[in-house]
Amino acid sequence: MRRVSRRKIALTFGALAGLTTVLSMATAMYVRRDMTPPRAVSMCQPVAPGAGEPNASARQILADAEKHLGDQPHPLPHLHTEGTLPHQGIRDESIAAEKDWPLMRQAALAWRLSADGRYLQQVDAYLAAWAHTYEPDFNPIDETNLDGLIDAYVLTSNGLSPATRDATRALLRKLGEGYIARVHQFRSPAHGTQINNWQSHRIKLITMTAAALGDPAMLKTARELFQKQVADNIRPDGTVIDFQERDALHYVVYDLQPLVVAAIAAQPFDPDWLRYTTPEGASVAKALDWLRPFAVGERTHEEFVHTSVKFDRDRAQVGEKGYGGQWDPKTSSTLYWLAAQVDDRYLPVARQLAALPPDWVGACH
Repeated sequence: MRRVSRRKIALTFGALAGLTTVLSMATAMYVRRDMTPPRAVSMCQPVAPGAGEPNASARQILADAEKHLGDQPHPLPHLHTEGTLPHQGIRDESIAAEKDWPLMRQAALAWRLSADGRYLQQVDAYLAAWAHTYEPDFNPIDETNLDGLIDAYVLTSNGLSPATRDATRALLRKLGEGYIARVHQFRSPAHGTQINNWQSHRIKLITMTAAALGDPAMLKTARELFQKQVADNIRPDGTVIDFQERDALHYVVYDLQPLVVAAIAAQPFDPDWLRYTTPEGASVAKALDWLRPFAVGERTHEEFVHTSVKFDRDRAQVGEKGYGGQWDPKTSSTLYWLAAQVDDRYLPVARQLAALPPDWVGACH
């Protein structure tokens, strides 16, 4: 089986933690040579005159980023969406504020692609606003979309004002170390949100943060947590605990995608996180293979029929899309496009689900 080269992973550079991959590569050199940890760097370079047209994803990123150049950040000290129905609590305000995170990643990509300083100024302003306002609550469902903020930092770190760079690094360190401290407080045996999709999202955030900070000790902890999660969450036949609990492929995707992102971020250190196999035979790759027949339409599944979680039934009752009826395979397209950045065996599945990757995955390919 042929695997995608590290250079391809670096050049692909949009896929969430794929943006942190290049920094991780530099950090790996630091680990081996006992050098000063490097600042974040990006292989998503501006398009040089005469170098040819940017690809379709890059053109879309630039077009969309230009539309939002006049936008202003809307940071909140706290967000909460997990376990809430529409219009409950601060859900609506939180969803509105979270739109800042992918927007700043989009602006960061636009800067790397165009060298237009307006985009860098926008990212600097957004990162500063969030770094000085946001207080992590360490709920991984509330915070999983912080990957957009982390990506924006990695893409622009070398161009940020020193004050913004330092404030963002302080926020990321609080995030990574805080999640690790909470995981270490778990009591044995692990159960519930300690081993289901919640833990997968914790591991994603820890791994991305470790790469963004250039912190080898944090990455070592992330690797240990990743391997434990594979053992706790995935069975040797490829099924995941979330499928048993929720009877929904929606949650299989939601469980696996952050683990794939973590594998991408770790690629320069350990190229085989995706295929790391427990003594019992479980791996993320095997779980992706288990899901594949559903993704390509060979099998179908009625969602949430036997879920053990009341909240799933509540969401179905209020008509939230995706919480009843037959699973839509296209909702796994991002998962397989991300997996294809590590192992091109998943590329045919990804292309069947969507002809092109999400713009932020393909912009620098």
